[in-house]
Amino acid sequence: MMKKPTLFFLIFMVSLGLLPSCDVVNQATQAVNLINCEFRIKSVTEIKLAGIDVNQISNMKDLTWSDAQKLMVALTKPTLPLTFLLNIDARNPNLNTAGLSNLDYIVFIDDIQMTSGTFNQPISIPPNNGTASIPMGMTVDLKQVLQGKSADAILNFAMNLSGTGGKPTRFKVKLKPYIMVNGQPLSYPGYITVKTEFSGSGISM
Repeated sequence: MMKKPTLFFLIFMVSLGLLPSCDVVNQATQAVNLINCEFRIKSVTEIKLAGIDVNQISNMKDLTWSDAQKLMVALTKPTLPLTFLLNIDARNPNLNTAGLSNLDYIVFIDDIQMTSGTFNQPISIPPNNGTASIPMGMTVDLKQVLQGKSADAILNFAMNLSGTGGKPTRFKVKLKPYIMVNGQPLSYPGYITVKTEFSGSGISM
């Protein structure tokens, strides 16, 4: 258990005016506003398998001869890197700016956990339904996460990720944002489950 103040305790302190400086109060206000923010997966771009661009490619016939040969060689190696850019939108319905200092993430494709980590970049989300973009670069070893699958199954999995019309319906992300208040990292309560539409905070533990 964390011994640092929870976000709810911070909200209580803010309501009583117990935080000492304008900077700290501003940080605390951004933390409180973060609770009401909504998130969605806007797009998944720059999809590459073993360095080969597979955006909008649904099968091997769509590849050039050269790229098909490169993939065949890549399949013989111990790892098969899949890289992509996961673009998250954050929307702030509050009257004041919301912010986060970093966030933890867990990425799923077809309900299979692909990767997890931390996005270490502060984000400021403007008020009055303003939005901010959070571009997160991902690297996944498909051979590791799809152990036991055939080479054809792995290739088909990677080549169909862009989704119909570019909408990444196979993706789901869980986010836990943090914000620094008076030098202490305060986390969002639980995880936010993020899909392709804005749908409230969607907190899960």
